[in-house]
Amino acid sequence: MTPKISFRNVSKSFTLKGGDFLALDRVDLDIADREFVTVVGPSGCGKSTLMSMAAGLVEPGTGQILLDGTPVAGPGPDRGVIFQQYALFPWLTVRKNVEFGLKLQPISPQERRRRAEHAIDLVGLTDFADALPKTLSGGMKQRCAIARAYAVGPQVLLMDEPFGALDALTRVQLQDQLLDTWSRERRTVMFITHDVDEAVYLANRVVVMAARPGRVHRVIDVDLPYPRTEEVRLSPEFARIRNEVWHSVYHQAAAA
Repeated sequence: MTPKISFRNVSKSFTLKGGDFLALDRVDLDIADREFVTVVGPSGCGKSTLMSMAAGLVEPGTGQILLDGTPVAGPGPDRGVIFQQYALFPWLTVRKNVEFGLKLQPISPQERRRRAEHAIDLVGLTDFADALPKTLSGGMKQRCAIARAYAVGPQVLLMDEPFGALDALTRVQLQDQLLDTWSRERRTVMFITHDVDEAVYLANRVVVMAARPGRVHRVIDVDLPYPRTEEVRLSPEFARIRNEVWHSVYHQAAAA
């Protein structure tokens, strides 16, 4: 079966004052359709660069990124991108923010409203559909950003530390909200994070990156049942996998 996303021998260099900096070196990685994959690693290991290339925002220096076997040639509606910053239009309501991306699609205003309301309901913001972003908490703003990405019907969600700026309790709540939405919609997800617990809690597989230059160090299966619950988070098996990921990340950071 063709992977949903494939990174084939991908390398990327950036030109800095002191010369060229090799950010990623010969990365090979396959992500299956409907799989939830998290990516962790030391700072500077190229996690965000890898995701930006999958989004078509950055071109690889060498190698290819494939979506359903077709080379990625730029951004497209088949990939929804969610960053740590909410990037909402402050003068638009939640509903209008979610509808914004749909205006580029050849659909009627009625269908646009239907899709937006479905996405808003998925993330639990129905009661706040007419609210402006300034009245929302940080977690609610990020849920709005997730709804906006879902509304356009992407095959893949690319998420770059979307919960990194949130407090610990809100972060856990949004992890559960995201998994609930994923269980109903089953999009392919590539999720970048610095948080090892988050990486294990969300994923089918955790990709551990090695730093300088960035490359795939290990891929660790997370054989834990869905739906994930607090009992799963407190289980011995979760602790075992979490420690395995942590030691892989820590040794890479120490080496860097």
